[in-house]
Amino acid sequence: MSVNRQWLLKERPKGMLSEEHFEYRETEIPTILDGEVLVKTSTLGFDPMQRGLVMDRESYIPPVGLGEVMKGSAAGQVVESKNDNFKVGDIVQGFGGWQDYFVSGADSPMPVSKLPQGVTPEMALGVLGVTGLTAYIGILELGAPKAGDTVLVSGAAGATGSVAGQIAKLEGCRVVGIAGGAEKCAWLTEQAGFDTAIDYKNEDVAAKVREHCPDGLDVYFDNVGGEILQAALNNLAMNARVVLCGGISGYNEEVPPPGPNNLMNLIGTRSTMEGYIIIDYLDRMPEFQKAMGQWLQEGKVVHLDDIQEGFENIPATLMRLFTGKNMGKQMLKITGD
Repeated sequence: MSVNRQWLLKERPKGMLSEEHFEYRETEIPTILDGEVLVKTSTLGFDPMQRGLVMDRESYIPPVGLGEVMKGSAAGQVVESKNDNFKVGDIVQGFGGWQDYFVSGADSPMPVSKLPQGVTPEMALGVLGVTGLTAYIGILELGAPKAGDTVLVSGAAGATGSVAGQIAKLEGCRVVGIAGGAEKCAWLTEQAGFDTAIDYKNEDVAAKVREHCPDGLDVYFDNVGGEILQAALNNLAMNARVVLCGGISGYNEEVPPPGPNNLMNLIGTRSTMEGYIIIDYLDRMPEFQKAMGQWLQEGKVVHLDDIQEGFENIPATLMRLFTGKNMGKQMLKITGD
């Protein structure tokens, strides 16, 4: 390939993000300086947090500027190196964005790292990467489950929620998942080992939470926010822990929806509600990968990768996260790699 294909942010959305907010461009393949590597992208990872990156507001990751390459996680192969720590042919992961080639050096916001032996790009972007680490830290560090606890997970058929629930099961908990559709709910109970699942598209979530968690929730792992967070807060056990990982139900709203009106339940039940950002815990990656690698090898954790194909389908693949089409980690393989 003699050009670098890219998808740029064309305009900032008001309401639902769509493919029309991005534009395609071809440019020259970048050159590298001393200490840098040039990576040819093979696989892209997609996360709900990318919705926030297209807004003109500061966050823990700077927003994408208009006319800039859309940011996102990527894995690929080093095709040129002026860095002694990398050689041509190394498979690496980083924050390369929506383009065929990207440059990484020591001064990059998120420098690339080599994939360990036996780890595929899909695993590095999903269950063994930041996605899996998010579940690991959220459940074990903030949720602090104990054997016999009841744990509720929203967005349970997604990349993070599905792993969070399985880790809770390994801790001896009873785990209830919330997902959209019969297929996702069946996968949770038949493959991922959840004790039961609630179909938010076809069932009364509040009523089902009360039914499946009669003694209340000891841990709620929230990926959704909104009405489902409200239902969980109405069913807290004493000294419960509410872990705020995400709030995808409101990411595309022009006006933020009203917050839960039952926060006083936290006081009455002596419970805690805490949010976290995974970049604060990246130093725990070796510990996590050792534990998760063993669980995968022993068949104690399963994972789903939803893999689309084709550079032209990159914007549409991100939209799948906000329409509920994906199961597990959303990724895309670039055709021809």
